[in-house]
Amino acid sequence: MFVRTTSRKNKDGTTVRYLQLAHNEWDPIAKAAKMKVLHNFGREDQIDRAAVERLVGSLCRLLDPGRAAALTSGAELTFIGSAAYGGLYLLDQLWQLKIDTIMARILASTRRSPFTERVLFALVANRALDASSKLAASHWIGRNAHIDGLPACSDDACYRAMDWLHQVQNSVERKVFDQVGTLLNLEVDLLFFDTTSTYFEIDEGDEPIARDQRGVPLPDPGNTGEEDGGGPVMKGFRTRGKSKDHRDDLPQIVIGMAVTRDGIPVRIWSWPGNTTDTALIRQVKDDMRDWTLSKIVWVGDRGFASADNRRYLRQGDHHYIIGERLRSGSAEAKAALSRQGRYQDVAENLKVKEVRIGETDRFVICFNPDGAERDAAIRERLVTQLEELIAGTDTLSATKRAELRGVISTKPGLNRYLRTTPNGLLRIDAAKVKAETNLDGKYLLRCSDPKLPAEDIALGYKQLLEVERGWRDMKQVIDLRPVYHRLEERIRAHVILCWLALLLIRIIETTTGTTWRRIRTEFDLLTVATFTGPTGTFRQRAELTKPQRDILAKLDIPTPKKIVEATPAADA
Repeated sequence: MFVRTTSRKNKDGTTVRYLQLAHNEWDPIAKAAKMKVLHNFGREDQIDRAAVERLVGSLCRLLDPGRAAALTSGAELTFIGSAAYGGLYLLDQLWQLKIDTIMARILASTRRSPFTERVLFALVANRALDASSKLAASHWIGRNAHIDGLPACSDDACYRAMDWLHQVQNSVERKVFDQVGTLLNLEVDLLFFDTTSTYFEIDEGDEPIARDQRGVPLPDPGNTGEEDGGGPVMKGFRTRGKSKDHRDDLPQIVIGMAVTRDGIPVRIWSWPGNTTDTALIRQVKDDMRDWTLSKIVWVGDRGFASADNRRYLRQGDHHYIIGERLRSGSAEAKAALSRQGRYQDVAENLKVKEVRIGETDRFVICFNPDGAERDAAIRERLVTQLEELIAGTDTLSATKRAELRGVISTKPGLNRYLRTTPNGLLRIDAAKVKAETNLDGKYLLRCSDPKLPAEDIALGYKQLLEVERGWRDMKQVIDLRPVYHRLEERIRAHVILCWLALLLIRIIETTTGTTWRRIRTEFDLLTVATFTGPTGTFRQRAELTKPQRDILAKLDIPTPKKIVEATPAADA
């Protein structure tokens, strides 16, 4: 249906225009569309405009208010501005797969505003799309980003929401895992665990306070901590420790994460910065015990390979795959390397050989030919550098040689191949070089599962890279650091927000088979524009591109409405 215009020229040379309401009808006999006039409005210069406005008003009642405003405002529209929308819409649709419901139900039992859920989503989306401080995020919300149900937000609201999230962390993590596990049909037969650290650029760490064995502050400093299996320990949260970022000079915290074989992070932990990896996996196993998971094979790196940890992981009919230190000099490592046997090809760059040493654990030697070439090249470069350093040192005094020896000792890569003769001369340790050649491209795994094939053990351990990829994305994509917080509970809440952002990102990547960086770049093009006119104000999204439609289809997410938001004028 459309308005048809016809013209007639008068004898005096003037032109008169007539308006008609018409539509096309299909004529099956003529097999062509024919126009049919439904109503004659008369001459254009004599038309009853009030009657036309009443007709338009009646028709607009059948439309969405925002769409009606967009259609009727015409040339009187004023462009106000635009805001990011695509990535937020994508994340919000996944968030609404029960995560919002989970938080709303927990909030219902408190006096907190239901907008707390929206604020937390906004902070999670901010980590995934435009990571910034919470103060900057509060300005980002509403001004630079359109979030349904949250037109604006203050920094105080952000901090209050984070404080509540820290209080309900355990409940939220458990319920989110249950929901995501059902949605994605997650396989949790293998759980990968690893830790990292993040540092703070401050002069001094936090004051030590009484904590239980899990690193949680004790509400009563006088508590003996006997229920936790030991007395309280005095630790600061941000404190110096062994940094995995090579920043031992700065206070830090330790963060642990459990990940499925598909790379989905299921839970996250935070500990004081001087916590060692040795006993952490036992706490993690205890925390996951109540999640009613089936039989699990725990996968961890060499930092968790102590005998106590292995015994603990075997409880409850669970098993483990753990990396062993080849250079530890242990009897088991020496025995495994000395056994003869053929390697079995598992992948293009991976060969495995199973070695039986005892009656309980199984050992698998993994060999990576590409890794062997890389190790040999690195060793050759280090030995050449060391030869240049010690060349001509025989003519130096004993004191000067000792000084050089001290300098080299601070460089582990060089120090590994240096030996000192009984006379104090500096030499290349040929025996050490030969021993290291035998280890090129190899790593040793220990497994307690008697039925798991050797190739599955190797491939399962290789998937531990999913955790490392999670840490890399946490630090480079979600910007875990810098942490703009001083209070411990806020720092812990910040880590949870990063975990939730990584969870949504991994769901998107797993479902679409596309990296988040590419998806985020594509959806950055989808914005909303704000217009105002006589009938009100409305926000309209940009047209969807084909890649955007394809991604939405893979995620089974409906296309967003054309008119995102509409507010009628006060006198409309």
